[in-house]
Amino acid sequence: MTTDAEPYDDEDGLPLGGYATLASVFAAGIGSFALLARRRGVRLPPDVPPWDVLLMGTAAYKASRVVTKDKITSFLRVPFTRRADEGKASEIMDEPKGSGLRRAVGDLVSCPFCTAAWAAGALACSYAASPRLTRLVCAGFGALTVSDWLQYAWTATQQTVED
Repeated sequence: MTTDAEPYDDEDGLPLGGYATLASVFAAGIGSFALLARRRGVRLPPDVPPWDVLLMGTAAYKASRVVTKDKITSFLRVPFTRRADEGKASEIMDEPKGSGLRRAVGDLVSCPFCTAAWAAGALACSYAASPRLTRLVCAGFGALTVSDWLQYAWTATQQTVED
């Protein structure tokens, strides 16, 4: 069977071993939480209302943007990334540096989509253990998301007035 897809290997610069390590850490974290929760008798909620899914999704979105794009969290990314550019609204555009696990972590902490999966996993575990606390944390991130959109809307209205 032939394919036009490029093969996945380290020669292409993809740190597959680093990705596997990160995926293992993620899975081990979720698994460890599940075992610990079961040992402590944590009962899973019988259902997750759509509102809570939306709230956790909004929080995962914003948490991932804070980790991957905010200037104030640059100190977390600097061992694994270099600044490539500055985007709109003072967002930082970083790119991964290094190779192997360092590069894989750089890919993770510079990609809001990738980091959102980790944030959603943490929020889901938190929700299982303490739904009320998790809703409060998610509401804070949700409020920050709404605030961001209001900032964008205000800026857009000001640009329209100046034109």
